[in-house]
Amino acid sequence: MKIAVLYGTETGNAEMLAEDLAGELEGDHDVSCANLSGFDPAGFDAGTFYILVSSTYGDGDLPASAQPFAKAVEAKAPDLSGIHFAVFGLGDSEYHETFNGGGEKLAALMAARGAVQVGERVTHDASGPDMAEDLAFPWARQVIEMAAGLVGEDA
Repeated sequence: MKIAVLYGTETGNAEMLAEDLAGELEGDHDVSCANLSGFDPAGFDAGTFYILVSSTYGDGDLPASAQPFAKAVEAKAPDLSGIHFAVFGLGDSEYHETFNGGGEKLAALMAARGAVQVGERVTHDASGPDMAEDLAFPWARQVIEMAAGLVGEDA
């Protein structure tokens, strides 16, 4: 399966996880990894499954590198029907009112344009005992399995 891991980051944690995730999946899939800051929403392809990794910044906002992407999606209003994606969020439950707001906003942005989320949005808690990779790797394999029969169907 063709998979694009796209990340939005503020301090580099989401970037490191996205790169590790891409490396983990490369043996079984055609995987690319890119920062959302340079991704044009017109570049979505129905034959690719998108895994979005996003941290949260400030008051539950998207991180700096995801903000240009969000602005472009809002301005260009692309039709993302036929696009399938999953979201892995990074956050800290110490900020319980805004915990994982970045991942939540990214998922809502995609869904508002017609893209279909595959599986549950999973969140890593920086204040919890788990390493992000320990949650992300099995989650990614699960959503990829779920997406296998979906990606490209609506193209």
